[in-house]
Amino acid sequence: MSKNSLELTRSHKQFDGYTRFYTHQSETCRAPMKFSAYLPPESEKRKLPVLYWLSGLTCSEEIFMTEAHAQAMAKKYGVILVVPDTSPRDTGIPGEDDRYDLGSGAGFYVDATESKWSKHYQMDSYVTKELRELAESVLPIDSSKRGIFGHSMGGHGALVLGLRNPELYRSISAFAPICAPSNAPWGELAFTEYLGNDPSQWAQYDASFLIQKAQIKTPILIDQGLDDEFLAEQLGTDQFEKILSTINYPVTLRRQAGYDHSYYFISTFIEDHIKFHAELLR
Repeated sequence: MSKNSLELTRSHKQFDGYTRFYTHQSETCRAPMKFSAYLPPESEKRKLPVLYWLSGLTCSEEIFMTEAHAQAMAKKYGVILVVPDTSPRDTGIPGEDDRYDLGSGAGFYVDATESKWSKHYQMDSYVTKELRELAESVLPIDSSKRGIFGHSMGGHGALVLGLRNPELYRSISAFAPICAPSNAPWGELAFTEYLGNDPSQWAQYDASFLIQKAQIKTPILIDQGLDDEFLAEQLGTDQFEKILSTINYPVTLRRQAGYDHSYYFISTFIEDHIKFHAELLR
Protein backbone atom coordinates (compact mmCIF):
# COMPACT_ATOMS: atom_id res chain seq x y z
CA MET A 1 0.00 0.00 0.00
CA SER A 2 1.11 3.57 -0.67
CA LYS A 3 0.94 4.51 2.99
CA ASN A 4 3.29 1.70 3.92
CA SER A 5 5.77 2.74 1.22
CA LEU A 6 5.79 6.40 2.29
CA GLU A 7 9.29 7.69 2.97
CA LEU A 8 10.24 11.06 4.44
CA THR A 9 13.31 12.08 2.45
CA ARG A 10 13.97 15.60 3.79
CA SER A 11 12.73 17.95 6.49
CA HIS A 12 13.62 21.63 6.93
CA LYS A 13 12.48 23.78 9.85
CA GLN A 14 10.91 26.95 8.49
CA PHE A 15 8.90 29.67 10.23
CA ASP A 16 8.70 27.41 13.30
CA GLY A 17 7.07 24.67 11.22
CA TYR A 18 8.51 22.17 8.76
CA THR A 19 8.78 21.86 4.99
CA ARG A 20 8.99 18.14 4.28
CA PHE A 21 9.56 16.01 1.20
CA TYR A 22 8.15 12.54 0.69
CA THR A 23 8.27 9.72 -1.83
CA HIS A 24 5.98 6.71 -2.13
CA GLN A 25 5.05 3.95 -4.55
CA SER A 26 1.86 5.07 -6.26
CA GLU A 27 -0.70 2.40 -7.03
CA THR A 28 -2.57 4.83 -9.27
CA CYS A 29 0.42 5.87 -11.41
CA ARG A 30 2.24 2.53 -11.02
CA ALA A 31 5.43 4.42 -10.35
CA PRO A 32 7.24 6.20 -7.53
CA MET A 33 5.71 9.60 -6.86
CA LYS A 34 6.92 12.55 -4.82
CA PHE A 35 5.18 15.31 -2.90
CA SER A 36 6.07 18.01 -0.41
CA ALA A 37 4.18 19.49 2.51
CA TYR A 38 4.48 22.49 4.81
CA LEU A 39 3.26 21.97 8.37
CA PRO A 40 2.91 25.24 10.30
CA PRO A 41 3.64 25.13 14.04
CA GLU A 42 -0.06 25.23 14.90
CA SER A 43 -0.43 21.78 13.30
CA GLU A 44 1.36 20.29 16.31
CA LYS A 45 -1.66 21.22 18.43
CA ARG A 46 -4.64 20.55 16.14
CA LYS A 47 -5.71 19.51 12.66
CA LEU A 48 -5.66 22.32 10.11
CA PRO A 49 -7.24 23.06 6.71
CA VAL A 50 -5.21 21.99 3.70
CA LEU A 51 -4.40 23.68 0.39
CA TYR A 52 -3.30 21.46 -2.48
CA TRP A 53 -0.98 23.32 -4.87
CA LEU A 54 -0.61 22.13 -8.48
CA SER A 55 2.50 23.37 -10.27
CA GLY A 56 3.07 24.19 -13.93
CA LEU A 57 5.03 22.73 -16.83
CA THR A 58 8.57 21.51 -16.02
CA CYS A 59 8.06 22.00 -12.27
CA SER A 60 8.45 19.46 -9.50
CA GLU A 61 7.21 19.13 -5.92
CA GLU A 62 10.00 21.47 -4.82
CA ILE A 63 9.73 24.64 -6.95
CA PHE A 64 6.69 26.06 -5.17
CA MET A 65 8.29 25.45 -1.78
CA THR A 66 11.47 27.31 -2.72
CA GLU A 67 10.10 30.16 -4.87
CA ALA A 68 6.52 31.05 -3.88
CA HIS A 69 7.33 32.39 -0.40
CA ALA A 70 4.19 30.62 0.77
CA GLN A 71 5.27 29.07 4.06
CA ALA A 72 5.16 32.31 6.05
CA MET A 73 1.64 32.90 4.78
CA ALA A 74 0.62 29.31 5.59
CA LYS A 75 1.80 29.91 9.15
CA LYS A 76 0.01 33.27 9.34
CA TYR A 77 -3.33 31.86 8.16
CA GLY A 78 -3.05 28.41 9.73
CA VAL A 79 -3.14 26.10 6.71
CA ILE A 80 -1.14 23.07 5.61
CA LEU A 81 0.30 23.05 2.08
CA VAL A 82 0.58 19.84 0.02
CA VAL A 83 2.38 19.91 -3.35
CA PRO A 84 2.55 16.86 -5.68
CA ASP A 85 5.01 16.42 -8.52
CA THR A 86 3.59 17.32 -11.93
CA SER A 87 3.79 13.83 -13.45
CA PRO A 88 5.17 10.35 -13.03
CA ARG A 89 8.82 10.10 -14.09
CA ASP A 90 11.22 7.50 -15.48
CA THR A 91 8.41 5.19 -16.53
CA GLY A 92 10.13 3.99 -19.70
CA ILE A 93 7.49 5.44 -22.04
CA PRO A 94 9.20 6.27 -25.36
CA GLY A 95 9.59 10.02 -25.78
CA GLU A 96 8.58 10.78 -22.20
CA ASP A 97 11.51 13.16 -21.75
CA ASP A 98 11.70 14.60 -25.28
CA ARG A 99 9.57 17.74 -24.76
CA TYR A 100 8.98 20.16 -21.92
CA ASP A 101 5.23 20.28 -22.61
CA LEU A 102 4.45 16.55 -22.78
CA GLY A 103 5.40 13.61 -20.61
CA SER A 104 7.74 14.21 -17.68
CA GLY A 105 6.76 17.38 -15.84
CA ALA A 106 3.64 17.77 -17.97
CA GLY A 107 0.92 15.45 -16.67
CA PHE A 108 -1.82 18.08 -17.18
CA TYR A 109 -3.78 16.59 -14.26
CA VAL A 110 -5.80 14.27 -16.49
CA ASP A 111 -6.37 10.53 -16.43
CA ALA A 112 -4.86 9.47 -19.75
CA THR A 113 -6.92 7.06 -21.85
CA GLU A 114 -4.53 6.57 -24.79
CA SER A 115 -2.64 3.30 -24.41
CA LYS A 116 0.84 4.85 -24.61
CA TRP A 117 0.21 6.93 -21.48
CA SER A 118 -2.69 5.35 -19.62
CA LYS A 119 -0.70 2.91 -17.48
CA HIS A 120 1.15 5.65 -15.62
CA TYR A 121 -0.35 9.08 -16.40
CA GLN A 122 -3.36 9.10 -14.09
CA MET A 123 -2.83 12.47 -12.45
CA ASP A 124 -6.51 13.30 -11.91
CA SER A 125 -7.08 10.16 -9.83
CA TYR A 126 -3.69 10.53 -8.18
CA VAL A 127 -4.34 14.07 -6.93
CA THR A 128 -8.02 13.77 -6.07
CA LYS A 129 -7.95 10.31 -4.50
CA GLU A 130 -4.62 8.61 -3.78
CA LEU A 131 -2.53 11.62 -2.76
CA ARG A 132 -5.45 13.20 -0.91
CA GLU A 133 -6.17 10.06 1.07
CA LEU A 134 -2.50 9.45 1.78
CA ALA A 135 -1.72 13.00 2.90
CA GLU A 136 -4.80 13.20 5.06
CA SER A 137 -4.02 9.88 6.74
CA VAL A 138 -0.46 10.81 7.74
CA LEU A 139 -0.58 14.61 8.22
CA PRO A 140 -2.64 16.60 10.77
CA ILE A 141 -5.20 17.71 8.18
CA ASP A 142 -8.85 18.56 8.81
CA SER A 143 -10.28 16.68 5.84
CA SER A 144 -13.50 18.70 5.91
CA LYS A 145 -11.57 21.84 4.92
CA ARG A 146 -9.77 21.59 1.57
CA GLY A 147 -8.85 24.10 -1.10
CA ILE A 148 -6.98 23.69 -4.37
CA PHE A 149 -4.83 26.19 -6.28
CA GLY A 150 -2.10 26.24 -8.89
CA HIS A 151 -0.17 27.99 -11.65
CA SER A 152 -0.34 27.75 -15.46
CA MET A 153 -0.80 24.02 -16.24
CA GLY A 154 -1.42 23.66 -12.51
CA GLY A 155 -3.88 26.54 -12.59
CA HIS A 156 -5.72 24.57 -15.27
CA GLY A 157 -5.53 21.56 -12.95
CA ALA A 158 -6.88 23.49 -9.97
CA LEU A 159 -9.81 24.88 -11.94
CA VAL A 160 -10.66 21.55 -13.54
CA LEU A 161 -10.26 19.30 -10.51
CA GLY A 162 -12.04 21.83 -8.32
CA LEU A 163 -14.96 22.13 -10.73
CA ARG A 164 -15.12 18.35 -11.25
CA ASN A 165 -15.06 17.62 -7.53
CA PRO A 166 -17.01 20.33 -5.66
CA GLU A 167 -17.64 17.89 -2.83
CA LEU A 168 -13.89 17.74 -2.18
CA TYR A 169 -12.71 21.34 -2.50
CA ARG A 170 -14.40 24.32 -0.86
CA SER A 171 -12.24 26.94 -2.57
CA ILE A 172 -10.32 27.28 -5.85
CA SER A 173 -7.72 29.75 -7.08
CA ALA A 174 -5.20 30.04 -9.88
CA PHE A 175 -2.31 32.08 -11.18
CA ALA A 176 -2.20 32.47 -14.99
CA PRO A 177 -4.20 29.29 -15.61
CA ILE A 178 -4.68 27.64 -18.98
CA CYS A 179 -8.40 28.49 -18.95
CA ALA A 180 -9.37 27.06 -22.34
CA PRO A 181 -6.89 24.25 -23.12
CA SER A 182 -8.97 22.83 -25.97
CA ASN A 183 -8.13 25.98 -27.96
CA ALA A 184 -4.48 26.38 -26.92
CA PRO A 185 -1.36 24.71 -28.39
CA TRP A 186 -0.29 23.30 -25.01
CA GLY A 187 -3.72 21.85 -24.37
CA GLU A 188 -4.28 20.56 -27.87
CA LEU A 189 -1.00 18.65 -27.79
CA ALA A 190 -1.54 17.19 -24.33
CA PHE A 191 -5.20 16.32 -24.85
CA THR A 192 -4.53 14.62 -28.19
CA GLU A 193 -1.70 12.55 -26.73
CA TYR A 194 -3.38 11.67 -23.45
CA LEU A 195 -7.09 11.59 -24.36
CA GLY A 196 -7.22 10.99 -28.12
CA ASN A 197 -8.72 12.97 -30.98
CA ASP A 198 -12.32 13.32 -29.77
CA PRO A 199 -12.89 16.92 -28.55
CA SER A 200 -15.86 15.74 -26.49
CA GLN A 201 -13.37 13.89 -24.30
CA TRP A 202 -11.29 17.04 -23.97
CA ALA A 203 -14.25 19.01 -22.60
CA GLN A 204 -14.22 17.04 -19.34
CA TYR A 205 -10.83 18.62 -18.60
CA ASP A 206 -11.48 22.12 -19.94
CA ALA A 207 -12.49 24.75 -17.38
CA SER A 208 -14.20 26.89 -20.04
CA PHE A 209 -16.68 24.03 -20.60
CA LEU A 210 -16.95 22.77 -17.04
CA ILE A 211 -17.77 26.12 -15.47
CA GLN A 212 -20.85 26.47 -17.67
CA LYS A 213 -22.26 23.21 -16.27
CA ALA A 214 -21.32 23.64 -12.63
CA GLN A 215 -24.20 22.94 -10.24
CA ILE A 216 -22.22 23.74 -7.08
CA LYS A 217 -20.53 27.10 -7.46
CA THR A 218 -17.26 26.93 -5.54
CA PRO A 219 -15.75 30.43 -5.20
CA ILE A 220 -12.77 31.07 -7.52
CA LEU A 221 -9.99 33.67 -7.49
CA ILE A 222 -7.75 34.12 -10.57
CA ASP A 223 -4.78 36.43 -11.01
CA GLN A 224 -3.34 37.05 -14.48
CA GLY A 225 -0.28 39.14 -15.27
CA LEU A 226 -0.67 41.46 -18.25
CA ASP A 227 3.00 41.09 -19.26
CA ASP A 228 2.68 37.30 -19.32
CA GLU A 229 4.46 36.02 -22.43
CA PHE A 230 1.93 33.17 -22.77
CA LEU A 231 -1.22 35.23 -22.32
CA ALA A 232 -2.18 35.74 -25.97
CA GLU A 233 -1.54 32.26 -27.34
CA GLN A 234 -1.82 29.73 -24.52
CA LEU A 235 -4.00 30.80 -21.62
CA GLY A 236 -7.44 31.65 -23.06
CA THR A 237 -8.16 34.28 -20.42
CA ASP A 238 -10.27 36.46 -22.73
CA GLN A 239 -12.36 33.48 -23.85
CA PHE A 240 -12.89 32.45 -20.25
CA GLU A 241 -13.91 35.96 -19.23
CA LYS A 242 -16.44 36.14 -22.07
CA ILE A 243 -18.01 32.93 -20.79
CA LEU A 244 -18.11 34.31 -17.27
CA SER A 245 -20.03 37.35 -18.52
CA THR A 246 -22.86 35.03 -19.66
CA ILE A 247 -23.23 32.94 -16.50
CA ASN A 248 -23.78 33.54 -12.81
CA TYR A 249 -20.66 32.17 -11.16
CA PRO A 250 -18.60 33.67 -8.27
CA VAL A 251 -15.24 34.24 -9.99
CA THR A 252 -12.91 37.12 -9.20
CA LEU A 253 -10.54 37.55 -12.17
CA ARG A 254 -7.86 40.17 -11.58
CA ARG A 255 -5.53 41.41 -14.31
CA GLN A 256 -2.23 42.61 -12.85
CA ALA A 257 -0.34 45.24 -14.87
CA GLY A 258 3.35 44.61 -15.43
CA TYR A 259 3.49 41.05 -14.10
CA ASP A 260 4.77 38.08 -16.11
CA HIS A 261 4.31 34.29 -15.87
CA SER A 262 7.01 33.68 -13.27
CA TYR A 263 7.21 32.97 -9.56
CA TYR A 264 8.03 36.66 -9.06
CA PHE A 265 4.37 37.19 -9.96
CA ILE A 266 3.17 34.30 -7.81
CA SER A 267 5.13 35.38 -4.74
CA THR A 268 3.69 38.90 -5.00
CA PHE A 269 0.09 37.73 -4.69
CA ILE A 270 0.47 34.47 -2.77
CA GLU A 271 -0.79 36.02 0.46
CA ASP A 272 -3.99 37.13 -1.26
CA HIS A 273 -4.63 33.58 -2.42
CA ILE A 274 -3.86 31.86 0.87
CA LYS A 275 -6.01 34.41 2.73
CA PHE A 276 -8.84 33.85 0.18
CA HIS A 277 -8.79 30.11 0.86
CA ALA A 278 -8.32 30.42 4.62
CA GLU A 279 -11.38 32.65 4.98
CA LEU A 280 -13.54 30.24 3.02
CA LEU A 281 -12.24 27.22 4.96
CA ARG A 282 -12.87 28.63 8.43
